[in-house]
Amino acid sequence: MLKTSAYAAAHASAPLAPYTIERREPGPHDVLIDILYCGVCHSDLHQARDEWGGAIFPMVPGHEIVGRVSRVGAKVTKLAVGDLAGVGCIVDSCRECEVCRRDLEQFCEKGSAQTYNGTEMDRKTPTYGGYSTRIVVPEHFALKIPAGLDPAGAAPLLCAGITTYSPLRQYGCKKGDRVAVVGLGGLGHMAVKLAASMGAEVTLLSTSPSKEADARRLGAHAFAVTRDEATFTRLAGRFDLIIDTVSAPHDYNKYLGTLRVGGTMVLVGVPPEPTPVGAMGLIWGNKRLAGSGIGGMAETQEMLDYCAAHGIVSDIEIIPIQQVNHAYERLLAGDVRYRFVIDIASLGQPAA
Repeated sequence: MLKTSAYAAAHASAPLAPYTIERREPGPHDVLIDILYCGVCHSDLHQARDEWGGAIFPMVPGHEIVGRVSRVGAKVTKLAVGDLAGVGCIVDSCRECEVCRRDLEQFCEKGSAQTYNGTEMDRKTPTYGGYSTRIVVPEHFALKIPAGLDPAGAAPLLCAGITTYSPLRQYGCKKGDRVAVVGLGGLGHMAVKLAASMGAEVTLLSTSPSKEADARRLGAHAFAVTRDEATFTRLAGRFDLIIDTVSAPHDYNKYLGTLRVGGTMVLVGVPPEPTPVGAMGLIWGNKRLAGSGIGGMAETQEMLDYCAAHGIVSDIEIIPIQQVNHAYERLLAGDVRYRFVIDIASLGQPAA
């Protein structure tokens, strides 16, 4: 086993603190990655504090991982020692079910192995995430980070990037489409960048007027404040596609009214409580209310290659791991533009 330095939460009310975990020795199909950077996703905070239930402690969060391959198994062909590689939200699946065969490993019928707060496919061995100095994963679940992408800025692409890229692709975002992005946070800022790069006319919908300058800097063509009820009247029937990134309670029906005939509203944010939806708001205009969750390995690699071709990375603030608990509090306060990324060098060298 490989002893590995990490930061972990011992229980739901404990701050993250130094901890030593054990990684398996790489098998014939595995790669060992020395982690350089790990993004801080809002879900890290939710899970470390057991706000979603089912938390497994001690917990090492982190599923936006970029590092350097330091060892490969004898049968590995995709990556070589020295390559820059990424690991996202999942680290394994059965790879045999109908869903996995469709390159949708995240929805594996047997349950995919989450990068942290889960277990390996043996359903016994706990998984630990990227707030650590190294990780071992099957090569199928390690992604190539293309040349030219800043490694730190690329880390959040493994969650925030694919979470917003996937629905844009699924629903055919193209030049000339009118796309609304609801919320300008870690997800929303990536949705704006990606939709604008695809040629869409992007409108940012926010409760906060102070977000307008940033929205336009990121590529939005228009901005509207949703606290103003007149906004929904003015924008009625305007959008082909809405990407809703907000996890706070809000009225979906108002936003559905801004869709054109045949338009789609896609949820990627997760409010804490169910939201009532009026059937007539969908029926009148053949509108769709959909959800989207990350992407499979092929689509995630496609997203990375797309971002490299278009010069897209996340807007980040790099922090040492010793500041991660403070970063969580800032995250709760909305005080980040737009993703914290941990410099794993601050954790020290891998344990011997």
